[in-house]
Amino acid sequence: MVEFKVSEEVKEVIASLERFIKVEVAPLEEKFVKAYQNERYLYDENGEYIKEFQEALKQVRLKSAEAGFFTMFGMPELGGMGDEFGPVAVALIHEALMKKYGHSLLVQEIFPPGLFTGGLTPVLLGLTPELREEVLPKVKSGESMLCFGLSEPDAGSDVWNIKTRAVKEGDHWVINGTKQWITNAPYAEYAIIFAITDPELVSKRKGGITAFLVPFDGETCTNSSVIPILGSVGSRVGIISLEDARVPESHIIGELHDGFGAALHGVDIGRVVMAANCVGAAQWALNQAIEYAKQRETFGVTIDKHQAIQMMLAECAMDIYAGRNMLLHCAWKMENQKELPLKEISMIKAFTTEMAFRVVDRCMQICGGMGLTNEMKFEKVWRWARSMRVPDGTAEIQRRTIARRLLKGDSDFN
Repeated sequence: MVEFKVSEEVKEVIASLERFIKVEVAPLEEKFVKAYQNERYLYDENGEYIKEFQEALKQVRLKSAEAGFFTMFGMPELGGMGDEFGPVAVALIHEALMKKYGHSLLVQEIFPPGLFTGGLTPVLLGLTPELREEVLPKVKSGESMLCFGLSEPDAGSDVWNIKTRAVKEGDHWVINGTKQWITNAPYAEYAIIFAITDPELVSKRKGGITAFLVPFDGETCTNSSVIPILGSVGSRVGIISLEDARVPESHIIGELHDGFGAALHGVDIGRVVMAANCVGAAQWALNQAIEYAKQRETFGVTIDKHQAIQMMLAECAMDIYAGRNMLLHCAWKMENQKELPLKEISMIKAFTTEMAFRVVDRCMQICGGMGLTNEMKFEKVWRWARSMRVPDGTAEIQRRTIARRLLKGDSDFN
């Protein structure tokens, strides 16, 4: 029997997180109310977070690490507690925070930005013991951040089309190229860079791409610019420029010519997190809309009495119910089956990201003009939800994966 009840252990974790947010995060949010309401006070002229906000984010990471939250979902081999929290718990915890707090930058910093690409990413298992000993303590403590340099201007979904090259010179590799759409690039200390090391293997799509750990040195490996998206004046997404960046042989992650083995390690749990955040955000938006509908009056009655509003609320509820149960069933299968449910992982990524946008958009419509204002905070969640349909495999790529699995005979929906 499949049961999705929230366990007492998970309830305790969520309660502990709420206490942590009240004590450590809420006071910091009070300091940045003006910046939250108007982005011109959140970003500097280069589109990066102002220094004070960067320090606040770092403080949340450090405090979260001290409390045991920051590394909670990491692999035990890296010092995390991933063996205690399976995919269902991961989904329920992320859902609960987004449902209660909405899109809060400081609350989201409690966990590593990008669960499978930042923090205790499984990719770190591919480091040599010596390099891991140097890097891991700084990452675990929240002191240093990583970024995941795979996408390029001409290589997003088609990762085999990357152009970045690494050439062997003695006991070093010299890397040249550009990485684009890289989350955390403006603020990271290290970049996980994927580069062609054997062009012939790449041409056959049989390997030839290697992952390297490359420090940002401000000269040969830099974040050359920030990429503002969806009307924002800044972001945490950037472009990495590599010009004769030299790294020793010891900085190879995993096996030479087998970088995609490292790239895909952990992507499944990352999509669970994204789907859980989308389900939580949709519930946050619906709760906001319900409360508004009970108070706002038109034509002599509160608008919750109008059938048009009731229909939109019902559509939101159906979307959320479908997305939440799809997510939890997929997470349950990940915990209880030997093989990864690849079809279902792609389903939750595609469905929940589209669902969240639909729900938030309807809730903004229910709230009318107020829904468009910054005051109700819908616009931040709306922009965030829209962006989720692109990274970590677009909704269209997910549909391709689903179709391929079906055509291979994977048509089971139990």
